[in-house]
Parts: sequence; structure tokens; C-alpha cells
Amino acid sequence: MKNFNALCTRKQFLIGSSAAAVSLFCDRGLLQAQPGSAPPGPASSATPESADKVPDFPEHHPQFDRARVKRFVIAGHVNLPAVKAMLAAEPNLINGAIDWGNGDFETALGGASHMGRRDIAEYLLEHNARMDIFAATMLGKLDIVSAAVAAFPNIMHVPGPHGIPLIVHAEKGGPAAKTVLEFLRPLTGQPLPRG
Repeated sequence: MKNFNALCTRKQFLIGSSAAAVSLFCDRGLLQAQPGSAPPGPASSATPESADKVPDFPEHHPQFDRARVKRFVIAGHVNLPAVKAMLAAEPNLINGAIDWGNGDFETALGGASHMGRRDIAEYLLEHNARMDIFAATMLGKLDIVSAAVAAFPNIMHVPGPHGIPLIVHAEKGGPAAKTVLEFLRPLTGQPLPRG
């Protein structure tokens, strides 16, 4: 019973300190209203969200040149030495994404994943690339893939960069992704879940 009380106390502490932190941030004005908006105060429950009420956020830093990001993403498909050199020169390229058109966004990790370049994918992840379901699939991370499919069954139908499906990423993963491929195969023929 002593451990149970300790857990409850920790839980209460975490909840209480989280609420205090949010309160502190709000009081210090860290969550400031955008120019031209209403003064701070209680939100009106009569004002529903609408498509035309999207706040404008200021730019924080200059954007990378599109050609530089494109070169990095292309290198992520096939060229580990180039990826290493570009990241050494500019570590913030790590999550750079290029839009190839019509919303076909891709990162260097995405390129490495659909090309089956485990060496590049692991290097990028070691340098703080954002793990995604396609990389996890190619790398054979069954725990991640099965949890994602259980939580979001429609993920089987979500196209990766260039419209490449999840199952192809598993095939590109080779022997290391065999268990993921075996897990995904029976699911590929299932219809799109309806919500």
C-alpha cells in the first residue's frame, strides 16, 4: 500500500506542477495575443472556431534556400558522405523537407527510407531526424509499426513520399524488416477504415 500512495502523490505532484507551469506562462504573457486580436481574458464560448480565424505566426529565423534543402534531401536517398558533410556544415538541415509538387513532401530520412538505405537512415536518426512510420517500417521496428497500425488502422493507406506505400518500405528494408513485412502483408488488402 505504501507504493500505491507514493504513486498517487507523484501523480498529484505532476498534475499540480503542470497546472502551475501553465498558469505561470499565461501570467507572464508568453502566450500573447496576435496583433489586432481581442485583449487577453476568458475565451468566449459563443465564438466557435472557423476556417477564416487562423492566427498569423511571426517568422523566427530565415528560411533555408530551397536548392540547399533539395540537395540535402536528394543526398539522403543515396549518398551518406554528402549527408555527413552537409550536416557538419549546417546541422539544422536535418529535418529539411522539399515539396516536389502537389504536397509530395520529402525529407532526407524519407528518401533513405524508400531507397532502403539503412546506413543513411540510422545516421540521420542519430543526428535528431524525426522518426516516422515509413523509416520505422524500413528499419524493421515492429514495435513502432504495430503500435501505429493498432492506434491508427488507416495508416496502411497513407502514402509516403512520392506515393510509395508502407509495404514497399518494408520490402526495401530487406532481411532486417522481414518481421514488419510479414506483419503488413495480410493488412494491405484490407479496405480503408471508415470513421
